Order: sequence, then structure tokens, then C-alpha cells
Amino acid sequence: MGRPAADKTDIPLIARIFYVLAAVFLVGAVALASMLPPDMSLHEALHTIDAERADDLQHAMMNALGARFWEAVFVPLLMRPVWLGPLFLGLICVGGAVSASFHATPRANRRRS
Repeated sequence: MGRPAADKTDIPLIARIFYVLAAVFLVGAVALASMLPPDMSLHEALHTIDAERADDLQHAMMNALGARFWEAVFVPLLMRPVWLGPLFLGLICVGGAVSASFHATPRANRRRS
């Protein structure tokens, strides 16, 4: 018994990986949004986990990238709700999965001329 012929409903491996990652990130975003206070920022969540490491990370990033870059990029991200990051990554993965499955051409339909 060999492998069955490719069907139009076959989903490429990369699309399946993106779908799984999207599910993990979206479930994580819902879990964070439901378990933590709704207005808890990423900064507060990092300080709740380990305040010393969060401060060390801030100082290391400021030394490596500069204070202006820290203020312009990272501070606005740290002020957003903690669940927004996984939600954003989940939506990006959904887009990648849909794009990868849309552009895939089944091998059964390819013909030589």
C-alpha cells in the first residue's frame, strides 16, 4: 500500500506549522486575557515575574541600542496589555498559514507538456 495521491485538500507542512503556532499563540492570548487583570501591562507582568531581570534587560537593551531607541520602540510595547503580543503573533501566523496553503499547488495537478 503506497501513499494516497495528493488531494486538493492537502495542506503543505509549512501551513500546518503556522496553523499550530497560531493556535498556541491565540489560546495563550485568551488565557492571559482571562487570567490576569485586564489592564495589566507587559511591563507590570515582567516585573511581577522577576523585577531584577526585567531591570537588567532594560539596561542591557539601552546600552546595546541606545536610550532613544529604547524610548521610541520598547517603552510603547511595554505599556500595551500583556495579551496583545501573543494575539498579534497568532494573527501573523494565521496569515502565514493561509498564504502558504493558498499558494500551494498540488502535485497531482502538475502535468508535463
